[in-house]
Amino acid sequence: MSDAPETPDGGPQQKPPGADAAGQRCGVIAIVGKPNVGKSTLLNALVGQKISITSNKAQTTRHRITGIRTRGQTQFIFADTPGFQTRHNTALNKSLNKTVLGAVGDVDLVLFVVEAGKFLPADAKVLELLKPGIPALLVANKLDEVHRRGDIAPWLQEMQQRHAFAEFVPMSAKNAKDVERLFAICEKYLPDQPWWYAEDELTDRSEKFLASETVREKLFRFTGDELPYTSTVIIDKFEEEPSPKHGRMVKIAATIVVERDGHKAMVIGDKGERLKRIGTEARQELEKLMGAKVFLEIWVKVRSGWADDEARVRSFGYE
Repeated sequence: MSDAPETPDGGPQQKPPGADAAGQRCGVIAIVGKPNVGKSTLLNALVGQKISITSNKAQTTRHRITGIRTRGQTQFIFADTPGFQTRHNTALNKSLNKTVLGAVGDVDLVLFVVEAGKFLPADAKVLELLKPGIPALLVANKLDEVHRRGDIAPWLQEMQQRHAFAEFVPMSAKNAKDVERLFAICEKYLPDQPWWYAEDELTDRSEKFLASETVREKLFRFTGDELPYTSTVIIDKFEEEPSPKHGRMVKIAATIVVERDGHKAMVIGDKGERLKRIGTEARQELEKLMGAKVFLEIWVKVRSGWADDEARVRSFGYE
């Protein structure tokens, strides 16, 4: 990494006060893998707070989300990425894959996340993206779901033939001891340099972005596999004002964008019950996240074919 680093999104880096303190370590760690291997769950566990949304639906993460964790003299900067998509060649998926490619190029360490004991063609596609010269750890996630641990050793030997991984880390992102062990392993690969962020920062993403992601997570949670993953959420209004009663009040207006009228009816539900549940759960989670009273309005609109329209994909906030 250079002596005058940029932020992970390419912007100029402002060093926090005291950033030149001796003995500090700091580096960027990309978390990559195919859709639905637990990357966002791992990021949230590493940061110690939920900043990346999770659901059982593949392709939930759409953006590069930076999580920051400062422990002792070391600052870990984690870049969670969308799952590399090989099935559909839409404008949206091209944008998501471009984000993954950008993330693996200029980092200090890569965490290549797979499900323990499995290696599918989609995993192989991601493995091909890893750059020579950048150390990569094989994170064999969901170890708690492996019934015969004896099967892992031959699988690890097979994985070593596929790529010269620096280390193997069989683990479960839900196990606190496993997460601690991963921190200790990652620390060795980070350079001696001043921290990029203040000690208490957890993400470089705005509250407006987190509001959009939180509504989208609840949308997928309450619609399951019924709703295509191309559905998205746009924040139309994000206004903050002081409140004598609550200290802080945030008013948010969001629009859920779907592809068809049938999808709109599905999201709204019988007598509006499903949309109401999505809104209530999103509001409650945002109040915890922001430490504020939140007023949330959600509308549903149909925009057919938006995921195939490059201009509209960009207008909805994708690169």
